[in-house]
Amino acid sequence: MRVLALLGRGVVPADTPVLRADDLGVLRGDGVFETMHVRDGRPWLLTEHLGRMRASARRIDLPLPDADELTELTSQVCAAWPPQREGALRLVCTRGPEAGGTLTAYALLTAVGPGQLRARRDGVAVATASLGLAAGARPDAPWLLGGVKSLSYATNMASLRWAADKGVDDALWVSADGWALEAPTASLVWLDGDALCTVPSADTGILPGCTAAALLAAAPTIGLTGAERMIRPAALADLDGAWLASSVRGLAEIRSLDGAPLRPSTRTRQLLDLLGFATPPPA
Repeated sequence: MRVLALLGRGVVPADTPVLRADDLGVLRGDGVFETMHVRDGRPWLLTEHLGRMRASARRIDLPLPDADELTELTSQVCAAWPPQREGALRLVCTRGPEAGGTLTAYALLTAVGPGQLRARRDGVAVATASLGLAAGARPDAPWLLGGVKSLSYATNMASLRWAADKGVDDALWVSADGWALEAPTASLVWLDGDALCTVPSADTGILPGCTAAALLAAAPTIGLTGAERMIRPAALADLDGAWLASSVRGLAEIRSLDGAPLRPSTRTRQLLDLLGFATPPPA
């Protein structure tokens, strides 16, 4: 099942053509997007995702529709979606035709994929991959677009294909100076004693994770503290749990890293409950 809505037109048949051949989103990856989890007929963390989208758009000088228009676009697709069913909502804005004109904006709502549900239920095997940059390189090089969720996702997808070729589920990017950063489509979260931690985005140029931020903000309700820290990949093996956090998958426990098993965490179900994610039934 898919539901598609276009800015200014509302819900249209799901196979409606959206992009022109000369749209800069296609030709140059010139645009921004957000992906949100839909639950109970509504996009989860909508305000946070729209805020991150606007921050990304500012970085690439892309004028966006106002917040009310984007909110209405998400409401239109959600209204046509079964409220009891999980969904993955992509909100996309491109710069539009190369010759100039208005930007392209649309929302596409689809079912959560079986791989995402499986990762939430069973965890993931992960391999480290060098990002080729020092941890502090991108904040001083804004043209690298650190922290921008742009449509230029070829590197992210290539990293996932590389991981699949190695027989694992995901990759963990590591800086040239040896710090764990993020996954191609997820934030890294770990539990060190009573501290639930993630990597600081401002210092490293990683994408600020909406799900990770929500988790750290809610941590005190279950007796934990939220913290931003740096960590070496090898140190994850000695902790009380490590996860990849993303909007639709929720939390996927890292079960192995570079072929070495990580100790199972007793907190995974509790953290998923904290974020409001259901555990899929066994396959």
